[in-house]
Parts: sequence; structure tokens; C-alpha cells
Amino acid sequence: METEERNIASEVEEVLDKYVRPALAAHGGDLKVAGVEGGVVFFTLMGRCAGCAAADQTSEELINRELVERVPGIKKAVLVNGISPELLEQTLALLRAHPSF
Repeated sequence: METEERNIASEVEEVLDKYVRPALAAHGGDLKVAGVEGGVVFFTLMGRCAGCAAADQTSEELINRELVERVPGIKKAVLVNGISPELLEQTLALLRAHPSF
């Protein structure tokens, strides 16, 4: 079963690289797969996509659709909300550069 999960994870990454990441990159973003379990892909959005108001829509219309249609065994993709380390670091850098905030 572990080998099967690794194969699915590999297929997920291939689909993301080919069909999803280019669209996210066009908006200054990316995503990171947090895990694949029971046919569900858990992911976080990064860059400009992290915290974007359209994140839920992006998840449903792009990421979920591509993964469910193209990777056998994937039932859905779930956005894991939270602040990405990248976004937190960018915010801290801005605050450090402008201590008057």
C-alpha cells in the first residue's frame, strides 16, 4: 500500500506541474502538497495565492478538477488554511523595514 501511495503522490505532482502550477505562477503563486491520504490531497497555497480571497474558488475550479479528473484514486483536493512560512517571512521583512508600523 505504501508503494501505491507513493505512486499516487508522484502522479499528483506530475499533474500539478503540468496543469496547475503554471496557472498559479502566472499570478505569482504556487502550492505545496501537505499530504495525500485516502484519496484526498491536502495542500497549501504559497506566494501571492496564499491568503488570496479567491483561494477557495481556485481550489474548487482548478486544483480539485485537475486532480480528480487526471489522477485515478483521487477523490478531492482540500485547501489547508493557515499562514504559509513564506508569507509570514515576507510580512516580517516588511515590518522590520518600516518599524513605524
